[in-house]
Amino acid sequence: MKLSVCQSVLFHEADRATTNSILCCSYADADRVQCDKIAQMLEEEERQRKKQLHQAVLDFREREQQPSMRREWDIHDPEATRKGHPARLSDDDPRCGPSSMQRFAGEDLNANARQKLLKEQNKRILEEQRSEREKDLADRKYADILEDKKRIELDLRALELARLEEECRKAKAMAIADFNRAQAAEVAEQQRLAQQREQDNNYAEIYNHLTGDLLTENPDIAKSLVGPHRVITDRWKGMTSAEVEAVRKAQEEQCKEKQRLREEEQQREAEWDRQRELAGRAAMEMEQQEQNFRQQLRKSLDAYNQDLADAQKSNLQYMEKEVYSNVPTAQYHLQFNTSSR
Repeated sequence: MKLSVCQSVLFHEADRATTNSILCCSYADADRVQCDKIAQMLEEEERQRKKQLHQAVLDFREREQQPSMRREWDIHDPEATRKGHPARLSDDDPRCGPSSMQRFAGEDLNANARQKLLKEQNKRILEEQRSEREKDLADRKYADILEDKKRIELDLRALELARLEEECRKAKAMAIADFNRAQAAEVAEQQRLAQQREQDNNYAEIYNHLTGDLLTENPDIAKSLVGPHRVITDRWKGMTSAEVEAVRKAQEEQCKEKQRLREEEQQREAEWDRQRELAGRAAMEMEQQEQNFRQQLRKSLDAYNQDLADAQKSNLQYMEKEVYSNVPTAQYHLQFNTSSR
């Protein structure tokens, strides 16, 4: 059972690979067929183009390069003899000169034909003149009829145009009159409204001036947003009586305060003068006392120093006479450090 399942799986994979290969081959075949078709179309176009070019060359040769168009064709023309002219065609042949021996004085070989041709020509000319005259008469009559009809038509059209122009002029005049009346009414209404608006504006301006801050001198408009003590100079109308009174009171208080401060300053200066005088006196007294103390101190120091000098002198005399009476000699110092002990 396991082997059969494995075999079926292998067979399925093999079938899938075969199918893929077949699909790939079919895609490649389709591409190859498409490329072959394109190549065949290009070859057919190239063949048609060459054919058209060859046909154009043949047409050009047939049209512009005929053998009869060559300069030497009169030499190589096989029908030159058949196409050649006889030695004499008629009496007025320009080739028949005096040396051609083809025409002689008084000879008229084509007299009958020439007379017949001349009669026919005169008859034809007369017929043409008669037909032209008749045609001119008919054309003139027809032109006169057409001119009369055209003149009548133009007169009728002129009358119609004049009537239409008159009606249009009347309608235009009526429309212009109506428009002018409407325009005049509109202008009059606009002028009335403008006058009414101007009058209302004047009344409003007068009322605003009468009740405005300029004439009423409202002090509130001069207040600045920077601070209560600041004013707007271009709107300030001066101080009020209350402000003037407050300023006067403030000035009086300032004067009193300044007088009080001046008196206190004078008192303070007097006190400082008295203190400076007392300090000077105390300094003089202290300096005198210090000087006296220094004098006394110097006297006591001098006495103490004299006592010390006397005591030191007496002590020195005692030491020299009593204590240092046996002075060591050099021999005494040489006895030291003489042995290892």
